[in-house]
Amino acid sequence: EVQLVESGGGLVQPGGSLRLSCAASGFTFSSSTMQWVRQAPGKGLEWVSTINTSGARTYYVDSVKGRFTISRDNAKNTLYLQMNSLKTEDTAVYYCATATNNRGQGTQVTVSS
Repeated sequence: EVQLVESGGGLVQPGGSLRLSCAASGFTFSSSTMQWVRQAPGKGLEWVSTINTSGARTYYVDSVKGRFTISRDNAKNTLYLQMNSLKTEDTAVYYCATATNNRGQGTQVTVSS
């Protein structure tokens, strides 16, 4: 059974940083393209970033380019999202997901002064 457990969310002021983690189990993590998606209050799911199996290739939605960095540690079966220069519009529940759209329970990120 695929299990994805996100952590690291919280309340941060605009301009601040957070690092999200996602612990994966129940599948071969090192062979899986992974992604982060988010859902802002009252809105649909938005794709944020994707990383290939080795971590050599990464992709981002334009709104987070230069501010967010996706990475992975295949030895630890863990996916990360480093978020810098956070903006109020980044407020959302963040989910890690597999390429087949299995998702965890999410972690809340709130950017507010």
